[in-house]
Amino acid sequence: MSDRDYSEFEDLSPFELKDKLIEIASSSADRMMLNAGRGNPNFLATHPRRAFLRLGDFAVEEAERSYSYLDSGFGGLPEKDGLLQRFENFLHRHEDVEGTTFLKAALSYAKDQLSIHRHELIHEMVAGFLGCNYPVPPRMLTHAETIVGAYLAEEMFNGEPRQGPFSVFATEGGTAAMTYIFQTLKANGLVRKGDKVALGTPIFSPYLEIPPLPDYDMPVVDIRMEEGTDWQFSDAELAKLEDPAIKVFCIVNPSNPPSVKLSPEDLDRVAAVINDKRPDLFVVTDDVYGTFADNFVSLFAKAPRNTLCVYSFSKYFGATGWRLGVIALHEDNVFDEALAALPEETKTILDKRYSSLTTTPREIRMIDRLVADSRAVALNHTAGASTPQQIQMMLFAFAGLLDRDDRYKNAAKSLIRKRFCTLELNMGVKPHREPNDVNYYTLINLQHLSGRLYGDAFADWFVANKKGYDFLFRLAEETGVVLLPGKGFEVVDASARVSLANLTEADYASIGAFARQVITEYYEQYSGKPA
Repeated sequence: MSDRDYSEFEDLSPFELKDKLIEIASSSADRMMLNAGRGNPNFLATHPRRAFLRLGDFAVEEAERSYSYLDSGFGGLPEKDGLLQRFENFLHRHEDVEGTTFLKAALSYAKDQLSIHRHELIHEMVAGFLGCNYPVPPRMLTHAETIVGAYLAEEMFNGEPRQGPFSVFATEGGTAAMTYIFQTLKANGLVRKGDKVALGTPIFSPYLEIPPLPDYDMPVVDIRMEEGTDWQFSDAELAKLEDPAIKVFCIVNPSNPPSVKLSPEDLDRVAAVINDKRPDLFVVTDDVYGTFADNFVSLFAKAPRNTLCVYSFSKYFGATGWRLGVIALHEDNVFDEALAALPEETKTILDKRYSSLTTTPREIRMIDRLVADSRAVALNHTAGASTPQQIQMMLFAFAGLLDRDDRYKNAAKSLIRKRFCTLELNMGVKPHREPNDVNYYTLINLQHLSGRLYGDAFADWFVANKKGYDFLFRLAEETGVVLLPGKGFEVVDASARVSLANLTEADYASIGAFARQVITEYYEQYSGKPA
């Protein structure tokens, strides 16, 4: 066992630390590195991708119709006249090809459930696939917004009553959404330096790292979830939100890294604080893991006026490389209300900021300011996610809407939950899941694991000697396994985050066995005798 001191790395972001752990884990040529540090899934949705390729075949055929006489790979913009009939003929000619049935079902669903004219939809899809026009509207293609909005309503509301319409802005992944939100809040005077940001912790580390940046200089208030109640909030923690100096509350639900959703009771308690005690509070809920949870309901449904919803298609559909995310905001919202209530001096400054977009800049809604600010306002006319990205996003949304029996959803959930059980069993403990556990990640409480394996006295020694952080480096050095520290996500106890999405079940068996091996070595050091 190495005696090297790794404390010099304690202040690194967990994702920067990951690179150092990978370097250590890869140092031995005679073993395979197992990286469970990053949550990139090793599964993906194939049907909407097949449909994308099939749509692409038709789209290119349409482009070739215009200038085929030039015989030089030269195409033109798709023609609307007769487009739907040509598409139906195309599907008929390729009815035995993968993706065709999906496209038929998608157009049928759009007409029957969303009242979208199929002719208009197929034109948007073909032109969008070809990427031959700027995104118009820049916030999101018209039918793509409707379809993605329907998918969000399906996944985020779970039967809760709708509180009016909401708009959707397509972004380059969930991380871009986070960036745009903080930029626009600051640019519009809705937050200022010194205003407090409350974070539901543990939380995805960038939410911890953005507010203290010099651009924002916003103190962070932890609203801590408690491990003893399966990562829910206490009344005392929620009471912190009543502080009027707190302007923004950010939460990842289900949480990262504990991977637990707010219980129905906790969700109602959080919503009650917002709706009854802090109707002025700006809320950002990041719900990227909601589609892996059972019966998920978002704060976007429970506190609709206050909440910006961030969602990414990356994890559920295995599309991290596509960079597909959205921001959703109800039309009736406190952000627009706050903009209207700004001092005249601030409004005058903002008039100048947005004057190139319209003669009535004060009427620009928050959701559209997010779009403009994402391109420094002056480039608003070229804002928006690329149209091929939006078409793939639309097809992913259709995949969710068409999954009536939850076949894909159940497969994804059962896969990660089986991996959780395998990991626990091979660590030498009995697997235990609470009703709100999601298991996209799992957080290994190293103190609890030490106690379960070798008793409370050893667990106390493990903590007193600060072995939790050291554990990660020894695990990487001795076994080639890479995990991330819970500390980087504002977890109090010594812990390690394991992504259950990106390796094989056999790998998780190895990780569990290796984790137990290292804990056992610590026990032998503690006891002075073999375990």
